[in-house]
Amino acid sequence: MKRISDKRISDSGQSYWRETASLPSFPSLTEAAGADAVVIGAGIAGLATAWELTRAGLDVVVLEAGRLAGGVTGHTTGKLTALHTSVYHTLRTEHGDDAARQYASSQSTALRRVIEVADELGISCDLERRPALTYSRRAEDIAALRAEAEAARAAGLAASFVTETGLPFPVAGAVRVEDQAQFHPLAYLSGLVDAIVARGGRIHEGTRVVDLDRGDPCRLTTDTGAVVSARHVVVATHHPVFDHALLATRLTQHRDLVIAGPVPAPQDPEGMYITEEEGKRSVRTAPLPDGRRLLIVTGEAFRPGTGEDTEAGYARLREWTERYFPDVTITHRWAAQDNSATDTLPFIGRMPTAGENVYVATGFAGWGMTGGVMAASVIATLVRGEREPWTDLYAPSRLGSALRSAPTLLKDQWETGKHFVKDRLETFGDGTGGPVRDLRPGEGTVVRGKGGPCAVHRDDRGGLHAVSAVCTHLGCLVAFNNAERTWECPCHGSRFGVDGAVLQGPALTPLEPRDAEEW
Repeated sequence: MKRISDKRISDSGQSYWRETASLPSFPSLTEAAGADAVVIGAGIAGLATAWELTRAGLDVVVLEAGRLAGGVTGHTTGKLTALHTSVYHTLRTEHGDDAARQYASSQSTALRRVIEVADELGISCDLERRPALTYSRRAEDIAALRAEAEAARAAGLAASFVTETGLPFPVAGAVRVEDQAQFHPLAYLSGLVDAIVARGGRIHEGTRVVDLDRGDPCRLTTDTGAVVSARHVVVATHHPVFDHALLATRLTQHRDLVIAGPVPAPQDPEGMYITEEEGKRSVRTAPLPDGRRLLIVTGEAFRPGTGEDTEAGYARLREWTERYFPDVTITHRWAAQDNSATDTLPFIGRMPTAGENVYVATGFAGWGMTGGVMAASVIATLVRGEREPWTDLYAPSRLGSALRSAPTLLKDQWETGKHFVKDRLETFGDGTGGPVRDLRPGEGTVVRGKGGPCAVHRDDRGGLHAVSAVCTHLGCLVAFNNAERTWECPCHGSRFGVDGAVLQGPALTPLEPRDAEEW
């Protein structure tokens, strides 16, 4: 039985989940291998899929570029709910009542699946049943909240419109759905990993897949030089690598800041709350070993790579939290990145133009805990030659919803194109002083050098680190995130360390090094 570590909370810069769950380590893949199925990515979507496939008797290999759950899953808020802000009124309006019912049923089934698996495998993961609420403090939003409550109820959820909540401030109204859940996501995945390995599954960390040769079998080439052959390939990398269907053009990126710290148990608002006000605010708690509750507040959503003052965002989030929860002691802060499909629905199933045996799971819009588990079931049934009732709803090849979302798609692509062109026309320093000379420790800037745009960071000791500012995915220029000290691409959300290393795709190769002495 996997249990959560009683490690004392400290301000380590990691998410609380990563600090308090013991995930095993696995070696890189260094020699050729074969399997029935290869899963690329070891977040909740990838590991849940690997579990479903191994449970069905398939020989499975999981390949992870970094560490297990080192991406979005390791930085989530850990909500298991079918109430996704205001999705049901949108689905009902844009896709019809049947689509809304299928969405609610698929997400609720995924929630129950987590509970069933945790019970079956004896995983201790702080699983708690709680209501989920979408709220607003603005009177002008009451009509929209009532419409969402009615749409969610029509879709099959136990939803109602309420005006009273457990929050420490009044609200104009809220949509409340009963009997949802929250958990420790990495404690859950730790138990899932043990079960995958016990059934013969093979997991390799530090192994980035850099090429996919579609066929039967498919051949995957890794950055370690190893080649893997498999009949089935599942791409569960958050933003899809090997995007033959150009799904990236139908995905938008956003990044949320998170702060957390203990509060006395009586201050627990006893629910999972979210609002789009003030750049988003999401609130939940988790149990602590000493009887207190860990308050987790998320918000200040922004598009990566746009040069947002991330430190200022953290300051606003902290001020809001301390205003309404004055007894909180902030101990952690982290950030999470999500992508959303322009037509609201995730992309789950066979990847168009990639053949019958390549599958993708992406576009969870911040709801990847239920979305990832649901994706695992959809893909596993397809691999077995079967179908879920909602397979067509999430199919990446869907056309009707793509046409309906064309205005949103065009707007997003305009933003991407604007960055691509503007970045090349913008005036930079000439590399002889200018902005680089003025950089303070911890800051970064993009300047024009002899070899083209250059991303320069000054570390805490005053040393300069220079890499190409051109994203290795499609060539947009990166911008500096001053809180996380990373370079981020505004076009498709790739993230790099100050040394150029890939932290988050879709980029597969690092930013090229530049001579720091030039500056």
